[in-house]
Amino acid sequence: MKAEVAQQQTLSELAELDASLARLEHRVKNLAEQQRLEEVQAAHREANDRLAALQIAIEDLDAQIAKFESEIDSVRQREDRDRKLLSGGSVDAKQLTELQHELDTLERRQAALEDSQLEVMERREELQRDQQAALARMDELQNELGSAQTACDDVRTELDQQRHQSLSRRDELVAALDADLVRLYEQQRARGGAGAGQLQGRRCGACRLEIDKGELARISAAADDEVLRCPECGAILLRLKGSGA
Repeated sequence: MKAEVAQQQTLSELAELDASLARLEHRVKNLAEQQRLEEVQAAHREANDRLAALQIAIEDLDAQIAKFESEIDSVRQREDRDRKLLSGGSVDAKQLTELQHELDTLERRQAALEDSQLEVMERREELQRDQQAALARMDELQNELGSAQTACDDVRTELDQQRHQSLSRRDELVAALDADLVRLYEQQRARGGAGAGQLQGRRCGACRLEIDKGELARISAAADDEVLRCPECGAILLRLKGSGA
């Protein structure tokens, strides 16, 4: 196959553009901004789960406090009833002893309930402080999330614009090339790796491997418009001025 030097130069630009597009695609798939966004999202989910757990724990303590309050109120009502009986003077000695014993028991019960209730209320205050800290952390993470999302969106928009411009330029280059040359180039790309590369000294610009002296002599002897292939990787070997060939 023959290809004018100008065609080879255009093909070289196409190969460089495709390499640039490949790097661009790799960057899109491995954005540092995306990784940062995912880290903040994970931290946000974790903080939200902690906040939900704290809320459930506080609600459980509220239920315990309400239960203690109800029990304490019941004990107080029984105490009031017994004291009214004692002050009424209508009970005999045996009932008096029993009522006094019951009042002592009720007082101890009330004290125990109040102590337990106080412990739960203190625990609730601790959880409320934790909840306030968790809410503040959620606010911080929400701001970080917004910033990370914006940064990710901005860089994706920029890369999309670069990709669109590169693809438009690629269409122009392909249109300027001979169809058979493009077909050969795309066939080689489909096998993996670069479709073409400049000869740089003894090294193929596509696979970066050195070519042996015998092959290099054959390449050097070929006409400028002869389409040559790298004996190592099969890529179209471009011999352009300034490439070191």
